[in-house]
Amino acid sequence: MAPYHLHMATDTPPSPSEDAVRTALATVNDPEIHKPITDLGMVKSVDIAADGAVAVVVYLTVSGCPMRETITTNVRDAVARVDGVTSVTVELEVMSDEQRRELAASLRGGQAEREVPFAQPGSLTRVYAVASGKGGVGKSSVTVNLAAAMAADGLKVGVVDADIYGHSVPRMLGADGRPTQVENMIMPPSANGVKVISIGMFTPGNAPVVWRGPMLHRALQQFLADVYWGDLDVLLLDLPPGTGDIAISVAQLVPNAEILVVTTPQQAAAEVAERAGAIAVQTHQKIVGVVENMSGLPCPHCDEMVDVFGTGGGQVVADGLSRTTGTTVPVLGAIPIDVRLREGGDEGKPVVLTDPDSPAGAALKAIAGKIGGRQRGLAGMSLGVTPRNKF
Repeated sequence: MAPYHLHMATDTPPSPSEDAVRTALATVNDPEIHKPITDLGMVKSVDIAADGAVAVVVYLTVSGCPMRETITTNVRDAVARVDGVTSVTVELEVMSDEQRRELAASLRGGQAEREVPFAQPGSLTRVYAVASGKGGVGKSSVTVNLAAAMAADGLKVGVVDADIYGHSVPRMLGADGRPTQVENMIMPPSANGVKVISIGMFTPGNAPVVWRGPMLHRALQQFLADVYWGDLDVLLLDLPPGTGDIAISVAQLVPNAEILVVTTPQQAAAEVAERAGAIAVQTHQKIVGVVENMSGLPCPHCDEMVDVFGTGGGQVVADGLSRTTGTTVPVLGAIPIDVRLREGGDEGKPVVLTDPDSPAGAALKAIAGKIGGRQRGLAGMSLGVTPRNKF
């Protein structure tokens, strides 16, 4: 009788390959830069033991990186899903000055000099400067909700809180994160899918900003040139009311920015808003349209609209700007008074996300669809080409 051989089965899978581990790491994005950590040079080493234990060393951009725990968790989870991995350890180190310089240059596309990317001839980002004549017309509320609505529709959106003295965008958007600096570049925090930067992120507590014109210009320039925005579809700038230094600086730094005028229905506000929009004639900027905010209060008992601030202010502004500019300036929408809009601003929860079917939420979403759905392209943009004189 022939001998019987007993073969012991083993449950130990083969060790994973380094390629498989690095492929998994390529699915991990830096939470602030929103690019794979493998593309950013953040993976220092990958060591794989025979028993399937994997050790990954990841570079942080700065020692006090606020996202260190998020990066650690995401790396561990991604590698753990690779077949054959039995355990994962993640060690964090900090980039050297030279590595940070290389990263900053890479993010700028190899450009060492800082420049405003949205002002370049090839930029496809639609830039909207949200302006008003008077304060208190809800300009920041409109800005935040338009940004959140467009981001919810899948667009890549950024907001610059250019109202240096009256900054309020971070609270309204629910952005409680802090920017991170990599060399001379600033990584903006995100909230509700929107990247945002504000002077309030750099001042202690609720301290006032007491600056004059040149400092305001430099702050705005840094927000536009030194912040790493990535490839945005839309950038919104929440301007201070009036036609002061910031409005002029926007025209100089981002001449292709289009003006979105916010007003209330009352005639006094409309007259001032028309002056704020008319600055576009002097700066050769386009006015994309007018938004009428607080356009009536729906009665909670009978749904009849109560015209608290009068009627027709938005159309008055649009008609006046159409005459001034010689073009057709439309009224993009009218937003009724809604307590949920105010509550959302106080709680950092935009009404377009929490109550999209409410009267205010629906009106804001419709406006966002109009300006966010515009074709992204080079049509109407300066190509920087000078015709040659043949004679």
